[in-house]
Amino acid sequence: MKNYQTIILSNLEISPGYWRMRILAPGFAAVAKPGQFVMLRPELALPTLLRRPFGIFRTGCLPPECAGLPAREYLEILYKVVGQGTRILSELHAGDRVELLGPLGQGFAINDNTCEKLLVGGGIGLVPLFLLADELIRRGHHVRLLMGGRTRDDILAVTEFERLGVETYVSTDDGSLGEEGLVTRVLERKLAKYPCAEVYVCGPMPMLAAVEQICRTRQVPLQVSLEAHMACGVGACLGCVVKGAGHSEERPNYLCTCKEGPVFAAGQLDWGRATTVDDGCPEGGCR
Repeated sequence: MKNYQTIILSNLEISPGYWRMRILAPGFAAVAKPGQFVMLRPELALPTLLRRPFGIFRTGCLPPECAGLPAREYLEILYKVVGQGTRILSELHAGDRVELLGPLGQGFAINDNTCEKLLVGGGIGLVPLFLLADELIRRGHHVRLLMGGRTRDDILAVTEFERLGVETYVSTDDGSLGEEGLVTRVLERKLAKYPCAEVYVCGPMPMLAAVEQICRTRQVPLQVSLEAHMACGVGACLGCVVKGAGHSEERPNYLCTCKEGPVFAAGQLDWGRATTVDDGCPEGGCR
């Protein structure tokens, strides 16, 4: 974990309401793991504006601007404009300064077995899956990504995933892109075809709960990346706790999404109560 005082390299709207921000971050790629996140705020923001959590979409390196200068390492986040904090971010430009803390949290555990690797996400839920897909492919696995959204505007970064070599399947609720219907229907078909599989999912809690039920019924290993509002990102404020497996009033079992997650094995959570205080984070952070 490192505190960066750095600059934005680019900040572009990639779909209505969705933005991609590229941030200069020397040394970040070497330590970031799939599923981790960062806490971010503009340097000139109001003192009352806390850092916001955002999943790490991608890391990379640009050539130096001039001969003799070092290459420019960066990270990218994707976010959706839904409130004041993300609206402020969308108004920033290349060269604006930001404060960034990360990488934070526990990422995905990758098993090098022969089972099929199925990734499930949609909209901002795709964010932590890109680095995961990249790492799985680097290790020689075939990766299938099931992308879901309400409309075609919620389907992001298809080209980037396909360039990695990911086999993609798209579904939208309104049928405006890909198959019409829920992404969970696609998952059921794939698990019927590939019974030896591992599933990795990120998205809103109703989708996570549906995927958990499908995987539990079929006894398929599942890792989930939770979404939650956070104030600190390091487990100090306890604002992002989620109820763990076996939780009761007599024996409470609270898990900190930012420190013990945001990625959990499905069996770690109480799926009858596995909602955070704010029941998810529509701004796309906390992955």
